[in-house]
Amino acid sequence: MKVSLPRNCDNCGQPAAEDPVRVTFINRFYWPEEPATAQLLTDLAEALAARGHPITVIASRPADPGISCAETRAGVKILRVRGTHLGRARLAARMIDFTTFLLAAGWRLAWTLQRGDLVVAMTDPPLLGIAVFPIARLRGARVLHWAQDIYPEVAIALSPHGFVRGLCAAFRPLRNFVWRRSTGCVALGEDMAALMTQAGVPPAKVAIIPNWAPAGLEPQSLESAMALRRAWDLDGRFVVAYSGNLGRVHDLDPVLDVASSLRHVPGIVFVFVGGGAQRAAMEERVVRERLANVRFQPAQPRRNLTEVLALGDVHLVTLHPGCTQLVFPSKLYGIAAVGRPVLFIGPRNCEVARVVTGRGFGLAFARDDTEAMARALRDLANDPARCATFASAAAAFSRREGRLTQAVFAWSGVLTREAAC
Repeated sequence: MKVSLPRNCDNCGQPAAEDPVRVTFINRFYWPEEPATAQLLTDLAEALAARGHPITVIASRPADPGISCAETRAGVKILRVRGTHLGRARLAARMIDFTTFLLAAGWRLAWTLQRGDLVVAMTDPPLLGIAVFPIARLRGARVLHWAQDIYPEVAIALSPHGFVRGLCAAFRPLRNFVWRRSTGCVALGEDMAALMTQAGVPPAKVAIIPNWAPAGLEPQSLESAMALRRAWDLDGRFVVAYSGNLGRVHDLDPVLDVASSLRHVPGIVFVFVGGGAQRAAMEERVVRERLANVRFQPAQPRRNLTEVLALGDVHLVTLHPGCTQLVFPSKLYGIAAVGRPVLFIGPRNCEVARVVTGRGFGLAFARDDTEAMARALRDLANDPARCATFASAAAAFSRREGRLTQAVFAWSGVLTREAAC
């Protein structure tokens, strides 16, 4: 997977400016909260600040009243805005949370920005860049879009309602206009970057900077997770693990299909660690079909991530067939960092499948290849040597790609070019 840096204006060939550009990241979550975007942004913001870049983050204020509205941590100025916290259970509640954050964050941004600043808009809430763009332009600032997922295409791909799909599609021309008129876009991979160029963004304005494994993850032996295995009654089992958000972009029905086909195979157990929109329906299906080989555990704090990832003999990564250009699951890097094989479920021609199979640390299957997936898991459970080969390839991949140091180097290049413009 390549990393490319954009030429953001005609002056980018000039020497770097002596004064670094002031950067304001905006995203709904930041430390101490632990959604994936919060962890990624915290890692990057603190690393860039350590390299001398002036970094501000605007995020929502957690429900915890002990969290300050304004503080500086690890060189990063954090500005937290008030908003609702109704949760993700219902669409209406999420829309209210999104709206209150956009209003409060937009107001704070308007009072914070100075001429020449750079605003980096992430994608929580969706289409955040559309709201940020006019505020930045009015203040004489520039906008860079850091896309963790691509909306409104995700909503169009997942919504069962034609009216909702049509309403979401109406935002696409405006989103494309904002992308084209901004200083640039950062994509997580080649497939996502291709979608941006198809939307009319000049290739020179698209940077490919992959996400990374959380700090501290290193190859682990199975023994390193023995305490957790015993606590969760998994000792002596071949664990097929899924760790992370059980959200709608992840194609999880095929996993339960495979679990059902392996229900009478002793020793193989499926463990889902995390929550999300699909969890309740999955638990209902497991009860209904009496799948005793499927277990659920709550989301774990980041400090336990090494042990949770080490728990699995093989890890599952899935994507809805309509979302492969729109999302790149960053958990792939964490799995590889602890040295675990991956079984990917999704279109075989997508970037995740190409990475997993091309780097030799796992297998990829289409969603309807139930028998093939079941056979592959039985074979892996009976072939520790093959698992070890995949694990070694995963660790080698992690040493070469998906590291925070690589992302910080690439981001520093982008910011240096912006300072020269």
